[in-house]
Amino acid sequence: MKTINLSAFALVLLATQAAAEDLVKRGEYLARIMDCQGCHTGGALTGKPDPALHLAGSAVGFGIPDLGVFYPPNLTPDRETGLGAWSEADIVRAVRTGTRPDGRQLVPVMPWPSYAALTDADAKALATYLKGLPPVRHQAPPPVGASGKPAGPYLGVVLPQ
Repeated sequence: MKTINLSAFALVLLATQAAAEDLVKRGEYLARIMDCQGCHTGGALTGKPDPALHLAGSAVGFGIPDLGVFYPPNLTPDRETGLGAWSEADIVRAVRTGTRPDGRQLVPVMPWPSYAALTDADAKALATYLKGLPPVRHQAPPPVGASGKPAGPYLGVVLPQ
Protein backbone atom coordinates (compact mmCIF):
# COMPACT_ATOMS: atom_id res chain seq x y z
CA MET A 1 0.00 0.00 0.00
CA LYS A 2 1.33 3.42 -0.96
CA THR A 3 1.36 6.26 1.50
CA ILE A 4 0.71 9.81 0.45
CA ASN A 5 2.83 12.58 1.81
CA LEU A 6 0.12 15.08 2.74
CA SER A 7 2.63 17.88 3.20
CA ALA A 8 3.93 17.45 -0.35
CA PHE A 9 0.39 17.19 -1.68
CA ALA A 10 -0.60 20.40 0.14
CA LEU A 11 2.44 22.23 -1.28
CA VAL A 12 1.57 21.15 -4.83
CA LEU A 13 -2.03 22.22 -4.28
CA LEU A 14 -0.95 25.63 -2.94
CA ALA A 15 1.49 26.14 -5.80
CA THR A 16 -1.23 25.26 -8.34
CA GLN A 17 -3.66 27.68 -6.69
CA ALA A 18 -1.02 30.44 -6.63
CA ALA A 19 -0.27 29.89 -10.34
CA ALA A 20 -3.99 30.11 -11.18
CA GLU A 21 -4.32 33.35 -9.17
CA ASP A 22 -1.26 34.78 -10.94
CA LEU A 23 -2.82 33.91 -14.32
CA VAL A 24 -6.04 35.74 -13.41
CA LYS A 25 -4.09 38.77 -12.11
CA ARG A 26 -2.10 38.86 -15.35
CA GLY A 27 -5.32 38.69 -17.37
CA GLU A 28 -6.86 41.51 -15.34
CA TYR A 29 -3.73 43.61 -15.91
CA LEU A 30 -3.87 42.93 -19.66
CA ALA A 31 -7.58 43.80 -19.86
CA ARG A 32 -6.76 47.08 -18.11
CA ILE A 33 -3.86 48.08 -20.38
CA MET A 34 -5.74 46.91 -23.49
CA ASP A 35 -8.56 49.22 -22.30
CA CYS A 36 -11.27 46.59 -22.74
CA GLN A 37 -13.41 48.51 -20.26
CA GLY A 38 -13.14 51.68 -22.36
CA CYS A 39 -15.57 50.22 -24.89
CA HIS A 40 -17.15 47.19 -23.22
CA THR A 41 -18.28 48.77 -19.92
CA GLY A 42 -21.72 50.37 -19.88
CA GLY A 43 -21.46 54.16 -19.68
CA ALA A 44 -17.70 54.28 -20.33
CA LEU A 45 -18.06 55.80 -23.81
CA THR A 46 -20.07 58.69 -22.32
CA GLY A 47 -17.55 59.27 -19.54
CA LYS A 48 -19.70 57.67 -16.82
CA PRO A 49 -18.69 54.01 -16.49
CA ASP A 50 -21.18 51.95 -14.51
CA PRO A 51 -19.33 49.54 -12.17
CA ALA A 52 -22.35 47.21 -12.26
CA LEU A 53 -21.81 46.86 -16.03
CA HIS A 54 -18.03 46.30 -15.93
CA LEU A 55 -17.20 44.61 -19.24
CA ALA A 56 -20.91 43.81 -19.71
CA GLY A 57 -21.36 45.63 -23.03
CA SER A 58 -22.31 49.12 -24.09
CA ALA A 59 -25.48 50.79 -25.31
CA VAL A 60 -23.31 53.30 -27.20
CA GLY A 61 -22.04 51.97 -30.49
CA PHE A 62 -19.59 52.82 -33.22
CA GLY A 63 -20.94 54.01 -36.57
CA ILE A 64 -18.74 52.85 -39.42
CA PRO A 65 -19.44 54.34 -42.88
CA ASP A 66 -20.97 51.87 -45.33
CA LEU A 67 -21.02 49.11 -42.67
CA GLY A 68 -23.44 50.24 -39.98
CA VAL A 69 -23.44 50.67 -36.20
CA PHE A 70 -21.80 48.14 -33.91
CA TYR A 71 -22.22 47.97 -30.14
CA PRO A 72 -19.43 46.59 -27.91
CA PRO A 73 -20.75 43.25 -26.61
CA ASN A 74 -20.83 41.76 -23.15
CA LEU A 75 -17.49 40.14 -22.27
CA THR A 76 -18.64 38.57 -19.00
CA PRO A 77 -19.31 34.82 -18.90
CA ASP A 78 -23.10 35.18 -18.89
CA ARG A 79 -24.30 32.31 -21.11
CA GLU A 80 -27.15 34.23 -22.75
CA THR A 81 -25.78 37.75 -23.19
CA GLY A 82 -22.02 37.34 -22.91
CA LEU A 83 -19.14 34.97 -23.58
CA GLY A 84 -20.43 32.16 -21.36
CA ALA A 85 -20.75 29.71 -24.26
CA TRP A 86 -17.30 30.59 -25.60
CA SER A 87 -14.28 28.49 -24.63
CA GLU A 88 -10.97 30.07 -23.67
CA ALA A 89 -9.70 29.01 -27.12
CA ASP A 90 -12.66 30.84 -28.75
CA ILE A 91 -11.74 34.02 -26.85
CA VAL A 92 -8.08 33.73 -27.78
CA ARG A 93 -8.98 33.21 -31.45
CA ALA A 94 -11.31 36.23 -31.48
CA VAL A 95 -8.77 38.50 -29.78
CA ARG A 96 -5.94 37.41 -32.06
CA THR A 97 -7.68 36.93 -35.43
CA GLY A 98 -10.88 38.95 -35.19
CA THR A 99 -12.97 35.82 -35.85
CA ARG A 100 -15.87 34.82 -33.62
CA PRO A 101 -16.71 31.15 -32.94
CA ASP A 102 -19.56 31.39 -35.50
CA GLY A 103 -17.09 32.58 -38.17
CA ARG A 104 -18.23 36.21 -38.28
CA GLN A 105 -15.53 38.88 -38.30
CA LEU A 106 -15.25 41.41 -35.49
CA VAL A 107 -15.77 45.00 -36.60
CA PRO A 108 -12.77 47.08 -37.67
CA VAL A 109 -12.93 49.26 -34.54
CA MET A 110 -11.85 46.22 -32.46
CA PRO A 111 -8.03 46.45 -32.52
CA TRP A 112 -7.44 42.72 -32.91
CA PRO A 113 -4.52 43.25 -35.36
CA SER A 114 -2.61 44.82 -32.45
CA TYR A 115 -3.79 42.15 -30.02
CA ALA A 116 -2.59 39.44 -32.43
CA ALA A 117 0.89 40.08 -31.01
CA LEU A 118 -0.10 38.75 -27.57
CA THR A 119 2.04 35.85 -26.43
CA ASP A 120 0.32 32.51 -25.94
CA ALA A 121 0.64 32.95 -22.18
CA ASP A 122 -0.85 36.45 -22.23
CA ALA A 123 -3.73 35.46 -24.53
CA LYS A 124 -4.55 32.56 -22.18
CA ALA A 125 -4.33 34.85 -19.14
CA LEU A 126 -6.77 37.33 -20.72
CA ALA A 127 -9.22 34.55 -21.63
CA THR A 128 -8.92 33.03 -18.14
CA TYR A 129 -9.64 36.41 -16.57
CA LEU A 130 -12.72 37.02 -18.75
CA LYS A 131 -14.08 33.51 -18.09
CA GLY A 132 -13.61 34.09 -14.35
CA LEU A 133 -15.53 37.37 -14.14
CA PRO A 134 -18.91 37.34 -12.43
CA PRO A 135 -21.55 36.86 -15.15
CA VAL A 136 -23.62 39.97 -15.77
CA ARG A 137 -26.89 39.60 -17.66
CA HIS A 138 -26.83 42.61 -19.98
CA GLN A 139 -27.62 42.53 -23.67
CA ALA A 140 -25.87 45.13 -25.79
CA PRO A 141 -27.93 46.24 -28.80
CA PRO A 142 -27.41 44.11 -31.91
CA PRO A 143 -25.39 45.47 -34.84
CA VAL A 144 -27.31 47.44 -37.43
CA GLY A 145 -26.46 47.45 -41.14
CA ALA A 146 -25.63 50.64 -43.02
CA SER A 147 -29.28 51.22 -44.02
CA GLY A 148 -30.79 50.24 -40.64
CA LYS A 149 -31.90 52.38 -37.72
CA PRO A 150 -29.55 52.18 -34.69
CA ALA A 151 -31.07 51.10 -31.36
CA GLY A 152 -29.09 53.69 -29.43
CA PRO A 153 -26.52 56.46 -29.65
CA TYR A 154 -23.28 55.91 -31.52
CA LEU A 155 -19.95 57.52 -32.21
CA GLY A 156 -18.88 58.05 -35.81
CA VAL A 157 -15.70 56.27 -36.84
CA VAL A 158 -13.81 57.18 -40.01
CA LEU A 159 -11.71 54.34 -41.35
CA PRO A 160 -8.59 54.97 -43.46
CA GLN A 161 -9.11 54.35 -47.16
